[in-house]
Amino acid sequence: MGILERIFQPAVSRRRFLQATAATGGAASLVAGHTLRETQAQAAPATKPETRITKNICHQCPARCGIDVYTTDGKVHAIYGNTEHPIANGKLCPKGPLGSYILYDPDRFKGPMKRTNPKKGRGEDPKFVPISWDEALQMVANRLNNLRAKNESHRFALVYGRGWGASCAGLQGTFGKLYGSPNVAIGHSSMCSDGSIKAKQATDGNGSYNAYDYRNCNYLLMFGCGFLEAFRPYNYLMQMWGYMRSKAPKTRVTAVDVHMNTTLAASDRALLIKPGTDGALALAIAHVLLTEGLWDKGFVGDFKDGVNLFKVGQPVDPKAFSENWVRGLVEWWNIELKDRTPKWAEGITTILERDILATAREFGTTRPAMAIFERGVHAHSNGIYNGMAVHSLNALVGALYAKGGMMYQMGPSYGSMPVNEADFMDDYAKSGPWKSQPRIDLKGHEDGYLMANNMLQEVGPNSLAGKPYKLDTVMFYLSNPVFTAPNGQVWEKALSELFVIDTSPFPGETAMMADLILPDHTYLERLQDAPTYPFEGWPMTQLRVPAVKPLYDTKYYGDTLIEIGKRMNGPMGEYYKALKDSENVIRHLAKGFEKDPGDNGVNSFESWKEKGVWYKKRYLWQQRNGDFFEWDGKDYAKKMTPDDVKAKLLKTPSGKFEFRSGWLEDKADWIAAKTGRSKANLMFPHWEEPKHPGGGDMYMVTPKVAMHAEGRGANIPQAISLLQPVMGGRDKVYIEIHPETARKKGIGDGDRVRVKSSVGSIEGHVRYFEGVRPDTLVFPMEHGHWAMGRWAKGRSPGHCGDVTVNQSDRITGQCNYYSTKVSIEKA
Repeated sequence: MGILERIFQPAVSRRRFLQATAATGGAASLVAGHTLRETQAQAAPATKPETRITKNICHQCPARCGIDVYTTDGKVHAIYGNTEHPIANGKLCPKGPLGSYILYDPDRFKGPMKRTNPKKGRGEDPKFVPISWDEALQMVANRLNNLRAKNESHRFALVYGRGWGASCAGLQGTFGKLYGSPNVAIGHSSMCSDGSIKAKQATDGNGSYNAYDYRNCNYLLMFGCGFLEAFRPYNYLMQMWGYMRSKAPKTRVTAVDVHMNTTLAASDRALLIKPGTDGALALAIAHVLLTEGLWDKGFVGDFKDGVNLFKVGQPVDPKAFSENWVRGLVEWWNIELKDRTPKWAEGITTILERDILATAREFGTTRPAMAIFERGVHAHSNGIYNGMAVHSLNALVGALYAKGGMMYQMGPSYGSMPVNEADFMDDYAKSGPWKSQPRIDLKGHEDGYLMANNMLQEVGPNSLAGKPYKLDTVMFYLSNPVFTAPNGQVWEKALSELFVIDTSPFPGETAMMADLILPDHTYLERLQDAPTYPFEGWPMTQLRVPAVKPLYDTKYYGDTLIEIGKRMNGPMGEYYKALKDSENVIRHLAKGFEKDPGDNGVNSFESWKEKGVWYKKRYLWQQRNGDFFEWDGKDYAKKMTPDDVKAKLLKTPSGKFEFRSGWLEDKADWIAAKTGRSKANLMFPHWEEPKHPGGGDMYMVTPKVAMHAEGRGANIPQAISLLQPVMGGRDKVYIEIHPETARKKGIGDGDRVRVKSSVGSIEGHVRYFEGVRPDTLVFPMEHGHWAMGRWAKGRSPGHCGDVTVNQSDRITGQCNYYSTKVSIEKA
């Protein structure tokens, strides 16, 4: 029996367990076949154990929940939610307590290493050998200095994932400016949720995620966001769900997705939608809100004579309507909405007309209401328009900046950095030849993705193709694109010809392609600042305090970057010497709290370290019945001018919510030329058919689930065994398939199957599930690792990325993870 099988077998029989626990008063636990009491008898402590509680922040998802880490004699043995942290409130999600398993992962890297095997690829042993930190850091600096000396600094790229705070990821931008590369730093947002960010930028001018006032919301319409599985911040959302569903009046919920998940099962109405058609549903709901006069007159405006002229199929004279805080409503009606009836949407989405009508009427008559969405909506070729259509519903019901609605996150009152980067810019940094080089991902380029924030999924493929050039060196922080990128096989080829530096503490797929390993601390070993994930809007920032000294010869990524910087030639090296280290950065950030103390008394670095969080529980703005107010210290009593609203809240060209997007209109010529869209309607939320590559007959959707820890939990047996509780997966994940579909294809319940697309194939096991659409396969994006540790490797099914076509929304740059169509057959 192999180790993967043994880990899921009981260490002792049930009879032996009962005998052991009875013999020790029922309090002993079993460790490697011995009771705790037996182990203690062999090595009784000479002194009384000392237990310490440290404030830290969980790093298993972006929620950033405050945690209390219990250590006894220097060993972590328990993790609980911090009762004084506004997100955690003394609670954690199922992942939270597993942080100690990440710390004590037996397969994590123990120190810096260099590769000795020049061959790269799956199954190739890198033959890493340990080296000193000084040798490793100097190796990087020498390579970067040489590229700069040859005027090729643009051939260095730094790619990062979920890095937070000015003391780590926040240092990267300055590094790129001083060094001179457009490719420092390329974030992962295009492989996360840029579609959501861009949809909001196009309509309300804020390129960001929303914060939400769930406590006061009475109707929640959710599109493809997995609220009770993986929406952020997950721990807090479970708390809010309990509150919303037990308050009076109870928050009514309609959830839209492609399969019956926990969220849909717990909702009042569950709508199973055809993948990529959420925009059609949102347009039909908007149509009903207008034809039945259910829009918010204060925020939106009204017909000048008070008579509703929105009639099915009939155009309206724009002069008849007086807009308040919106732009282009009547134009949107005339060019798109007048024909988008629930009956029309039924033909697109397969959701019954009666259910669309019922949803629209409930949404339009229940206040406060809001519509929220994420990747299920926008991870498609038509994602920008799906997202705009859903977000437009919030404008129609007046949810923006309203009580029970949505807003945007305020930042913390940080102090300034220890030194000013502008004082250390040499001529090369200011005007060197790198300035004329485009980004390797072609972000912001006429020939690439002009309006995208990042295009991480294109870095590997573009370098491999030499488009616009080949990279020489690439460094990764909290990013494993060989596994997470669509069609990651291309990344394997790309990295085989580059010098690769990985900073992960874990032996992931990208690390196996690395030439140099500079391992980061795990989160329980770091001192790190982390401003909040969008939450309730008011400002908050946390401090991650080390619970234990580093177990191994690892280094905090922020300090790794600073130490490389110190070894660079010229003024850049002097800047990082003056910066000193990451703790110096954090102490300067904390100086801002001296002038603006937190509500919990945090006014210094030491008090921040003690409490673990700084916050100010007051959002500064509120919209009521179409009027905007600013907090005056006692109440929302200071009325805002249109100029104030434009500068601070609705940051569009018009200073209003734009159904006719000025942001898209400004680039209409490029969008029309590069995407083939019509200039007549491309600036409005509108319906267009999504493109589904792959060549198969089944949609494939791979959602996140509650135990998905952004990849960091892949080597934790407890997380593996709980990953898919509904389908019964323990040591594997099942592919959900509708029984009727399976039988037509000759596939039995539990059969091993082969899933194929135009870019590859994987194998796994199916489970019959009537809660999934007949045209869709669903399984979590987690298993299929060929690296990452002893328990992660080789777990069924194969990795979904191996069959996912690399297609992106040309406007937002969003990776279309949920658009590939596959075929399935019995293996």
